Order: sequence, then structure tokens, then C-alpha cells
Amino acid sequence: MNVIEVLRLPLAVDLSGFVALLRRLQVPHRVVEEGGEQVLWVPPAIAEDVRELYTRYPDGNADLQAIPEPAQGSLPAPAPSLKEQAIACKVTASVLFLCLVVAGLTGLGDNLTTIAWFTFLPFQVQGEYLYFTPLLQALGEGQWWRLVSPMLLHFGVLHLAMNGMWYWELGKRIELRQGPWMLLSLTLLFSLVSNLAQHFTSGPSLFGGLSGVLYGLLGHVWLYQKLAPNPQFSLPRGVLAMMLIWLLVCLSGVVGQLGFGQIANAAHVGGLLIGCLTGLLGGWLARRKLSA
Repeated sequence: MNVIEVLRLPLAVDLSGFVALLRRLQVPHRVVEEGGEQVLWVPPAIAEDVRELYTRYPDGNADLQAIPEPAQGSLPAPAPSLKEQAIACKVTASVLFLCLVVAGLTGLGDNLTTIAWFTFLPFQVQGEYLYFTPLLQALGEGQWWRLVSPMLLHFGVLHLAMNGMWYWELGKRIELRQGPWMLLSLTLLFSLVSNLAQHFTSGPSLFGGLSGVLYGLLGHVWLYQKLAPNPQFSLPRGVLAMMLIWLLVCLSGVVGQLGFGQIANAAHVGGLLIGCLTGLLGGWLARRKLSA
């Protein structure tokens, strides 16, 4: 979706009401924080209409029944398509695309030869055993990508589908509010911390998936939204409770006992903790800007 800048306002200006109005009107838009300001982007065809709408209803306190029917070609009602959302959220879509590529290369966990390209530690297969190379030796050989690459590995269709769905929901919220570079940085940071947590807890082993990153994104959005509320970070009711309950269920060991495989619990907890930390820091800084 091609978009242009229509409004650039200080962070102290509350845009939540106007953004809510745009959502009620199903107007495609995105709000990003840039250089201490908040920027509203919309498709070029409706830019002037949105500017005029803001002059009339800056707080968004408009009754939809009282708004005249827009002229043909202005303020289109259809919500952005999946393709348009993917173009607007390039980092979110790119990470998911890489996960699909790696899933194909590794046969969703069945091809040990290609799995070894992405695991936290390189390994060799001898009979029925895997022999892992120590972490420091792998890093000394320049294999630094392994610190984050396990997030691209998935073992089974359900594993990939569930992680992909939640990364799409959480990732695009962060990308639309804080920008693509922030989402990329957070994704790599959360992957690094969750992988290290899992490695130092379980020792040399096979693990992978986006779930540690997902818990990091969840913690980030949760606490950032608590300190600096914004419609972009609004999560469906019950999502936070559901994911935290699932974390507790996994920690209890019930999932493994039911035969669903081993769960990388340390990665989940490590991701959630670092995500809460970045959410607190980011939300605090955003709140300071609003009150400045």
C-alpha cells in the first residue's frame, strides 16, 4: 500500500481519538513515532480528505451518522488487504517469509543436515547421537548468526502456524507504531536473549522457533501500552491472559507428558523478561515525551 505523510504532530498531542475515528470509518492508515513526533500516513488518494477530517474532528468526537457521505473515490471503506498490510509491515512479513523458507529447507525439522545450518550450536550426527560443537568454538569460527538463527527453525506445521500467526499480530503492531527498525532490533534482541537462556538452562540441545521472540513482543507491547497507551498497541481482550496461562501450563510439564514434545520454557521466560524490560523503558521514554 503506497502511503504519504499527512500529519506530523508533537507526541504531546493526543491522536487516539482521531485514530479511533479513522478506524470507525475503515480508513487505511498508520501512525509512527519519528524524531520525537508522531506521523500519520494514509494513501495519497485520500490525503486531502483526511487532513480536512482532522481540522473538523481533531479529537475524533464525531457521530458517523452526522458525517456526510464521502464523494466517490474519497475515504474508501474497504480495510487494507493482506497484501497491503504485508507491504506496510515489511519486517513482519520478511521474518515470516524467512521462517517459511527455512521450514522448506529443513523439511519442518526432518532434515538434520539442513537443520544444522540454523541451530544454536553446530552438530554432527554419528549413529543415533548428535555431537555439538561448543559455543565459544563456533563463535570463534565466525558463526555469529547462530545466536539468533534458531528463531527461524520450526518443527511441524502447527508449530510454524501458531508462531507465525502470533508474530504477525504482535509484530505489525510494533512496526506500525515504532517503525520497522525498532521491530527488527527487538526481534533480534529477544531471539538472542531467549536462545542464550535456553542454552545455559538445558545445555547443548536442539531447539528453535519464534516463541521466545513472541513472549518478548508480548511483554514489550503489554508494558509499553500500560505507560503510553495508543490504539496501535491495543490487543484483543484475553490475549495476554491466555498467553501467560499457556506459559504456566508449559512450565508445569503437562504439555511434554501429553506427548507434544519438549517445550523451550527457558526461552519463553527469558523472552518475556527482556520484553517487559524494553516495554518499561520504551513506555517510560514515550510517557516522558508526552509530558514534556
